[in-house]
Amino acid sequence: MRSGIHPVSRPVVFRDRAADTAFLATSTARSARTIEWADGNTYPLIDVEISSASHPFYTGNTRVVDTAGRVERFERRYGRKS
Repeated sequence: MRSGIHPVSRPVVFRDRAADTAFLATSTARSARTIEWADGNTYPLIDVEISSASHPFYTGNTRVVDTAGRVERFERRYGRKS
């Protein structure tokens, strides 16, 4: 392989804002923010909105969507047409 054409892979901390958890993983992503990890080293920090810690598919938690309330609200607003 040619040298100098691939991005540098290094440890990066990904922090899930929804679940308030953090993961140390290897990535090529860049960040200007840093965080001190439990091992005493400082790593780049990337905030994410959702990860396997907060996504319902991975956690096994289901979210109830109130479709009946939406339908009733629509019918109240616009009326049922026969």
